[in-house]
Amino acid sequence: MSPRPLVDHRIYTIRLRRMGEFLEVFNRLAMPILMRTLEHPLGFYVSQVGPLNQFVHLWAYESLADYERRCHARDTHPDFAAYLAASEHLIVAQETRLVRAVDMPGRASPAD
Repeated sequence: MSPRPLVDHRIYTIRLRRMGEFLEVFNRLAMPILMRTLEHPLGFYVSQVGPLNQFVHLWAYESLADYERRCHARDTHPDFAAYLAASEHLIVAQETRLVRAVDMPGRASPAD
């Protein structure tokens, strides 16, 4: 099992034809803060099939307490409000899921 078994799975629905602008704002204003506070991105994705105009990002945590501590650090970072203000008009909806890894019998480990 992963050393960080809890994953924050976030989906942002972005206004039609505004994905490029959102990605620029996210990269410029949010990423420096997220890398200092959340520290463990698993990946960033944009939807291609199904619901469109969605930006997905995944972050790994050791536990619920680790998640809460890091999110508090993000939310109280002095520069985070600037990102929220700059992106507010670009985001239509947000979904946040916390998913936990499970061991599956017969699943090969990454070292296999």
